Amino acid sequence: MAGLLRFDGKVALITGAGGGLGREYALLLAARGAKVVVNDLGGDMHGGGKSPAADAVVEAIKKTGGTAVANYNSVEEGDKVVKTAIDNFGRLDILINNAGILRDRSFAKMSDQDWDLVYRVHLKGSFQVTRAAFPHMRRQGYGRIVMTSSPSGLYGNFGQANYSSAKNGIVGLSNTVSKEGAKYDVLCNTIAPQAWSRMTKDIYPPEIEELMKVSDVAPLVAFLSHDSCSDNGCVFETAGGWSAKVRLQQAEGAVLQRPFTVEDVRDNWAKICDMSNPHYPTAATETTMRIMPDLKKAAGMADEGSEDTNGGTGKTMEPVKTVFTNRDAIMYALGVGCGVTRTDLSDLKYLYEGHPDFSVLPSFAVIPPMNGVMGKVLSGGIGNLKEYNLAQALHGEQYVELKRPFPTEGTLYSEGRVVDLADKKSGALVVVNAETRTESGELICINQFSIFIVGAGGFGGKREAPNLKPTLPAPNRAPDASRQHKTLPSQAAIYRLSGDLNPLHIDPEFAALGGFKEPILHGLCSYGIATRHILREYCGDDVSRVRAIKARFSKPVLPGQTIQTDMWKEGSRVHFQCKAVETGNVCLSGGYIDLNNSSGPAAGSVGGPTDSLRSTAVFKMLGSQINADTVKKVGAIFQWNITKDGKVAAKWTTDLKNAPGAVYPGPPKGESPGCTLTVSDNDFEAMISGALNAQKAFFDGRLKIAGNVMLSQKLSALFPSNQAKL
Repeated sequence: MAGLLRFDGKVALITGAGGGLGREYALLLAARGAKVVVNDLGGDMHGGGKSPAADAVVEAIKKTGGTAVANYNSVEEGDKVVKTAIDNFGRLDILINNAGILRDRSFAKMSDQDWDLVYRVHLKGSFQVTRAAFPHMRRQGYGRIVMTSSPSGLYGNFGQANYSSAKNGIVGLSNTVSKEGAKYDVLCNTIAPQAWSRMTKDIYPPEIEELMKVSDVAPLVAFLSHDSCSDNGCVFETAGGWSAKVRLQQAEGAVLQRPFTVEDVRDNWAKICDMSNPHYPTAATETTMRIMPDLKKAAGMADEGSEDTNGGTGKTMEPVKTVFTNRDAIMYALGVGCGVTRTDLSDLKYLYEGHPDFSVLPSFAVIPPMNGVMGKVLSGGIGNLKEYNLAQALHGEQYVELKRPFPTEGTLYSEGRVVDLADKKSGALVVVNAETRTESGELICINQFSIFIVGAGGFGGKREAPNLKPTLPAPNRAPDASRQHKTLPSQAAIYRLSGDLNPLHIDPEFAALGGFKEPILHGLCSYGIATRHILREYCGDDVSRVRAIKARFSKPVLPGQTIQTDMWKEGSRVHFQCKAVETGNVCLSGGYIDLNNSSGPAAGSVGGPTDSLRSTAVFKMLGSQINADTVKKVGAIFQWNITKDGKVAAKWTTDLKNAPGAVYPGPPKGESPGCTLTVSDNDFEAMISGALNAQKAFFDGRLKIAGNVMLSQKLSALFPSNQAKL
């Protein structure tokens, strides 16, 4: 066997260490070389009174050559208790939550005070001290925590509803702390001891004192506190030198076929309670994953591809319904950085439902299937993957293909299908296609999600994913264009309101579990920002130009950092790459956006030839009147939305900014308009001819102007003097 277990250089904090079990822990750890903080308020076992109990233990330790200091704070002041360790020794390696009191009463006679006092010392006290200690342990990459429950907490006991509830709550607290601390080698276990002490002397007969000494518990606690112990999230009962691990046992159970009744439960009761072939779950997800196939089968949702030869791919999930309004589209636009200022109203079309060209950003297409479809895929079991940790599922790549501009509101149905499952040894690559359709069945878009599940490899599947849409390297030359967007410190908090509620992007504690110093920005948020940049640079903010978007999520971005999108235009494809300016780290790689060759109708509008519109002849005439003087006087770009029967029937641009000027159909090419005017075909002709006063049309709502309204006054330079009505 190995040598003596020592604690040299370690600092231990023990609560309630003025007597009983806590005193024994303190003396043993100090004798093995630990520096000890002896915490004890000095009260009696009912929580009243004070005494110098901690001083006596410190003195005993010092007499044997050990190092110890006392702390007299209540465990409800956890930060002060831990501060004593940090102030005196500069670190904290071991925490033993031992403090406790009793307020035994029969349940019918238990007062609020009896309940609250026991809860505050046992459960809340353990929480307060552990919460204060945890950041120090996490930062140093080491810690051992021992919680104290009780057989009463595990099994209940007459007259101890308060005590058993608090002690059982400690088990739940310990289970969670163990999961959150494991990554940092901060391990947490629970003991449920039985020993003769001042708290139990009225329960046990006198002869028990010799059989179950408090000193008998200390060796187990010391081992759980040692760096050689790798157990985590466990519960141990111990008494008189006997120790045993305790765990939950779960029957195989019974899955009832739907629809089922109370009588079906009765008739299956023996199977529900049969413990002859038990399971021992340690996480809620284990149970979920184990029963999910049977639940789906019982509900008539059996996976069609569960036994195919392609690793379980090919199965199609039930469609997921999404009802969204323009409010959801606006919230998404805010989430990917859209905003307006007095001098720049170009994003107004994505943020104002009353805008004449109100549109939905193309990258919004990832939202409807994101949560419903992917949630079903990951929770429903994938092919040959028997078990996997959902926390290890990483979003690797995203592809979206739009069949038409995204509608501004409506009801959609997204249907997902696993098309590839590849064994990458270090993990599993899952590729999911999702089709999103309207209620009438019209296909709106296709998404492809690439998910990498860390640690789920080695199941014997194929190595490649042939159906995965490939990323493409950027051309080997300097970017043709670059745009930057400085994200807000609250950017992730805004984006998550579109449905991706992963606490990784909002909760610092949860982010730390993933190895991040602070919450990170959603990869799909950067994806949306890149889409905006390309829309602005190459599409004149015409959403109908975007046909497909693809990118790989390479490295995270922190909210508040600046995202730079570098772009290379090659034919109808724009390659792009994004990086965080502050670090230089590439966050999106291999990206590209495929463009439609020509402008199409705006979302919700009608298309068709414009020759039948009276305004067409006017715009053709205006093109012949532009000259250098006109451009010099105006210096702005205007977009005209010509409506017919309440829908946009044509778009025209008058470029009076870039010499020699131009008038052409469609939205502006390469940059945003300074002003957008929406008017019906008939009213446009009436204003040009002088039959309709433009100012009156504006106040009557027949002429709508978005952007810099004052620029519209410069339009008089475009028309002959006898037609200068605008």
